[in-house]
Amino acid sequence: MLRLVLQEILLFSLPFLAFAAWLLFARRSPLDHAEWKPQWTRLVLAGLFVVIASLVMTGLTGQRTKDGYEPPRYENGRLVPGHFR
Repeated sequence: MLRLVLQEILLFSLPFLAFAAWLLFARRSPLDHAEWKPQWTRLVLAGLFVVIASLVMTGLTGQRTKDGYEPPRYENGRLVPGHFR
């Protein structure tokens, strides 16, 4: 679970990293607040787009199995606990 969260954080930060690389390439300071201020909205929207696109692609192309979690149920008046197959 932690890996998935860290993966999404990395994907969200890709536009920010690309913009910092562009600033370095353009010989501007990536630490200058004036360079970042007009771009914050675009960078956040681009990061959200990348995260949402990755989640949609994972949902569309993810491996589907019939196995998985079986929820708890009653059989003959007894509670059978949930389990993984």
